[in-house]
Amino acid sequence: MLSQKLQQKLLQKLSPQQILLMKLLQIPSMALEQRIKQEIEENPALEESELQFEDEYIQPDGPADDFQDPVSGDEDHSRDEPDDFSDPEPIKDRNEEFDFEDYLEDDDTPLYRLQANNSSPDDETHETPFVSGLSFQEMLLQQLGLRVLTDKQMVIGQQIIGNIDDSGYLNREIDAMIDDLAFIHNLEVKRSEVVGVLEVVQQLDPPGIAARTLRECLLLQLRRKPQTMAVQGAIKIIDRNFNEFTKKHFDKIQKKIQLSDEQMKEAVNEILSLNPKPGNSLNENQRTTQYIVPDFFVYNNDGELELVLNSRNMPELKLNRTYTEMLETYVEAKGKATSQQKEAVMFVKQKVDSARWFIDAIKQRQHTLSVTMTAIMEYQREFFLTGDEKRIKPMILKDIAERVRLDISTISRVANSKYVQTPYGTYLLKYFFSEALTNESGEEVSTREIKKILTDCLDGEDKTKPLTDEELMNILKEKGYVIARRTIAKYREQLGIPVARLRREL
Repeated sequence: MLSQKLQQKLLQKLSPQQILLMKLLQIPSMALEQRIKQEIEENPALEESELQFEDEYIQPDGPADDFQDPVSGDEDHSRDEPDDFSDPEPIKDRNEEFDFEDYLEDDDTPLYRLQANNSSPDDETHETPFVSGLSFQEMLLQQLGLRVLTDKQMVIGQQIIGNIDDSGYLNREIDAMIDDLAFIHNLEVKRSEVVGVLEVVQQLDPPGIAARTLRECLLLQLRRKPQTMAVQGAIKIIDRNFNEFTKKHFDKIQKKIQLSDEQMKEAVNEILSLNPKPGNSLNENQRTTQYIVPDFFVYNNDGELELVLNSRNMPELKLNRTYTEMLETYVEAKGKATSQQKEAVMFVKQKVDSARWFIDAIKQRQHTLSVTMTAIMEYQREFFLTGDEKRIKPMILKDIAERVRLDISTISRVANSKYVQTPYGTYLLKYFFSEALTNESGEEVSTREIKKILTDCLDGEDKTKPLTDEELMNILKEKGYVIARRTIAKYREQLGIPVARLRREL
């Protein structure tokens, strides 16, 4: 039965402007440049400023009043306290009454030309040639084209090569490729046909290509080598005792396949000489190198820390004057506009609003990054002055959020995928966040410090007799850190270090 009743709810909703700011906060500087270009292409009311200073790092704009955290929505009253964290002006509400004067900017651009072109059609120009190489898949297809195959087999081979990843492994099941061939190429094939062509692809260079597992990859490489006693022994190890080999149960394997100590050593050396990722060796010089672009730069000027935001490739944005003049013309002709003109003006107003919100969001992003990184820099001042990783203090997101009076999720977005360049190297911002432990003297130490000591111990261990978790626990205890063995195992796993048995070398 339907009934009516009054119900009161307290909900927290984010405005479109706050959502935009949150999205901009979590992307790094490299991605921000592409995001700005995308916005300029989509919104004709937004454009780059004519005056660009691309060779200098642009400092963020100064603080403004009444900044709101994009998550909490609460006003920041940190100006009541004597600190350096002040906030930019708020993004305007989408539902505000429109006043076109708010969207007009003073255009101080002089009438004379700002740029000169001193070139002429008679000038001789020289272009730098660039080498164009084949991609990973193209090199495999080129080899496949040298094989004697039917048209049907060639299509199957192209489908297989298209599903090989950068490491050289086939990452799609045969049954799935059969379905792909049916839907994409309208080609009905049997499983045996795909397996037959796969065997041909696996004969391409480099050895081990198109394998489905690491075991198959190693066997493909071993079977293409001259069949010496060492290679035959390696094939027996991988083919029959692969699981034991991954766990380094060498004594058990040796008894099983009846090899002498010398034969076992030679067979293991053959396996260690193989490439577990054969795709990495093919066309290595054509691969795109991924460079880390720092979002922050911290300098040590004789004991004084200086923070600079990386705004090198971020263009200065402004509103398109043509669009603001259209709004001005409408205001002057108010009452005389037709319905079509009103619709056009509403479109222009929407684009100008969106452009203004985007510009404000970029300014707030830069300021939020600045105050957050400043707080992190001051909190970890000893590290930024000395570069000693053992001096990194325990720090969690809440510590920084309380300092800058922003929501924890906002700080998390700032720290996500951001890098800071220091005189001692480039670090992921998340590197400085760690939990705390208490040593014997009652002082709080960072888990980062514990992991650094563990790494140093493991780097200097005897590889023929690697340190166990129990021995590592005793070493830390001698240094004043009382930590349980299971905690040592947890930190070791976080560092990506296997157990002692798997670290032992013959």
